[in-house]
Amino acid sequence: MAKRLLDLVVSAVGLVILAPFFLLFALAIKVNGRGPVFYLQERVGKGGKLFRLFKFRTMYIGADRATAITVGQRDPRITSVGFFLRRFKLDELPQLINVLKGEMSLVGPRPELKRFVDLYQGEQRQVIQVMPGITDYASLEFRNENELLEGKQDPIDFYVKEILPKKLELNLKYIREQSLWTDVKIIALTIVHIFK
Repeated sequence: MAKRLLDLVVSAVGLVILAPFFLLFALAIKVNGRGPVFYLQERVGKGGKLFRLFKFRTMYIGADRATAITVGQRDPRITSVGFFLRRFKLDELPQLINVLKGEMSLVGPRPELKRFVDLYQGEQRQVIQVMPGITDYASLEFRNENELLEGKQDPIDFYVKEILPKKLELNLKYIREQSLWTDVKIIALTIVHIFK
């Protein structure tokens, strides 16, 4: 109950405070090229339920059809405005809408694409039994994920075999340690890393 209350208060207040910045980012995205301001991607939520995750659009229209993940800091599919938004994780801010709707929490395992969730085995399935979040231990550990994927012959294969299992281990660690204090600590660390 305390976790949901924190989510509601922070997401509602955050959306009100950030509204002028959202408008500024929206104008920049529209000036930078054609297409919608938001990018809605289907992800797997609690209990395996699918939902649409909100992000500011950072790629050219149709660029996501090439591969499910971005590779490197200078992926040519990313717009100039998109590069700025991604660098400071600002493209993730619209997920406060998902938090307000009750589809996500501020802190929890990052929601994955169904194609990757279908690969979960055994205790890994526990990860989709909790509310997904905007940030978590795995987000902190793999904040440079795009760089790790850069130069790989098969980025998706590398992600599935090398990165995803480690992310799931950190997700399970969060589930074991889940508490309001843990959430506050992860939020604080996330803010510190963004400004670093």
